[in-house]
Amino acid sequence: MASSKKVALGLDFGTESVRALLVDLRGREQASAVSSYEHGQITDTLPGTGEKLPANFAFQHPQDWINSAAAAACEAIEKAGLQGDEIIGIGVDFTSCTMLPAKRDGTPLCLIKEFAEEKFAWPKLWKHHGAEKQTERINRLARQRKEPWLDRYGGIIGLEWFFPKVLETLEEAPAVYDAAEVWLEAGDWFVWQLVGAGADGLVRSTCQAGYKAMWHRVEGYPSPEFFAELHPKLENVVADKMPGQMLAPGESAGNLCQAMVERFGLKNSVPVSAATIDAHAGVPGAGAADPGTLVMVMGTSSCHMLNGRDEQSVPGVAGVVEGGILPGLFGYETGQAAVGDAFDWLRQLAGEPNFDRLTEQAATLPPGAEGVRCMDWLNGCRTPLMDGSLCGAFTGLTLGHGSHHMYRALMEASAFGVRWIVELLRENGVPVEHFVATGGLPHHNPLLVQIYADVLGEPISVPRSKQGPALGAAILGVLAAGAEASSFATTREAIVAMAGTTAGENDRQPVVVQPDQDAHNAYSRVYADYRKLGNFLVS
Repeated sequence: MASSKKVALGLDFGTESVRALLVDLRGREQASAVSSYEHGQITDTLPGTGEKLPANFAFQHPQDWINSAAAAACEAIEKAGLQGDEIIGIGVDFTSCTMLPAKRDGTPLCLIKEFAEEKFAWPKLWKHHGAEKQTERINRLARQRKEPWLDRYGGIIGLEWFFPKVLETLEEAPAVYDAAEVWLEAGDWFVWQLVGAGADGLVRSTCQAGYKAMWHRVEGYPSPEFFAELHPKLENVVADKMPGQMLAPGESAGNLCQAMVERFGLKNSVPVSAATIDAHAGVPGAGAADPGTLVMVMGTSSCHMLNGRDEQSVPGVAGVVEGGILPGLFGYETGQAAVGDAFDWLRQLAGEPNFDRLTEQAATLPPGAEGVRCMDWLNGCRTPLMDGSLCGAFTGLTLGHGSHHMYRALMEASAFGVRWIVELLRENGVPVEHFVATGGLPHHNPLLVQIYADVLGEPISVPRSKQGPALGAAILGVLAAGAEASSFATTREAIVAMAGTTAGENDRQPVVVQPDQDAHNAYSRVYADYRKLGNFLVS
């Protein structure tokens, strides 16, 4: 007998693992499970060959995405005691820009014997930084040609984006470029595999394309003339190697194919949403349905999303996309390239098994870490400078300082980066009225959230759910299922019901971290040091 319960499955793809979250239509978690990728981040040697990779390369194995997602989904369904027929829709969020070359039948080039030992045939993880010179050329040419799309991205294209990585492959491994029949984001590839469609049924996410591949709802991608001037073989890259229908997150990309129904432990086929960027899923997952709320999705890196009613040009933003986050609004994306991974780097450098001692000692220090200053560009600067080649720094160190001083200074620098971003948005006419912190870090590191609140001088809400992006992905799955299946008439209605703070439900009320005014005043002086250090490092 079929179950009358209605549940959504959210698949949240991170850098190391995928999380499967099952929630009902009131946002109540039924179960979740995490499955790590067998190959993790491929940053040292190429699988099967032992070839040493350059320090700025980062790949992933595409089969890991399917295997880990299926394993996590099956485990979550078993934990929840579900039969598999309760799920009405599936949503997917993915790291971006993680991308790969494939054949028209969806086979990644790296899984073909001919190309398995060619590193440029492998999916490039979002943090792959091998396309530095290609990024510089794209920006230089766009400025020379006065390309109008450049303003939508704050006047500069990022190192981690789609077309720099395509151009890198074309120049470094032309045989791989020639053999690639489809270039696409990993999130789109995964959804493609779920629905089992041919190339004609491939769906591309407007979120991923808009923020990472310079796509516009009206203007499309940059012109063939631009691409031809960049490299003659790129002239028709969009027409020849980028098939697919553009759909927004929450729109149905098709129904789960039978092979995946069985792999994922379901009893019937269900609609699958077009993918979204992992951090962007944190916006509906945090219950942020209205403009003016900056949602900080804090993990390995951080993305900050904000919906506005109007389109404004802001220097250094990672993109302004109409409907890029929620329908009917202009989605602004900014970000920081190193946050959680920078903290973990320092932990390892200090020889600490975990963060307990570092955090306890750092909490005893006053604002300013007793003179230690830090620039948090340990993986380049995303916003506002969009320069992946920049390096971080520590200053003011003496023999009297310890690793906990550096840790405190690094957390403060991360907060200063957000303050710089907020100032830029406000100075350019984009209202920022409320702050929400979600992702893994806010729940595991209350000291960090307090430092952010003190630096900004603003209260920060931390949703109770520790599954922000996964919950957001599940909401997209519900939207893909349609109003008949869910009874939600609008996107806002679904977000409020599944992620909002319903009166009387205390377990769903967010934790609100209030700023300390004395600390804020002290941090304003230290922030001036941060900006001076930044100016010195880029001069």
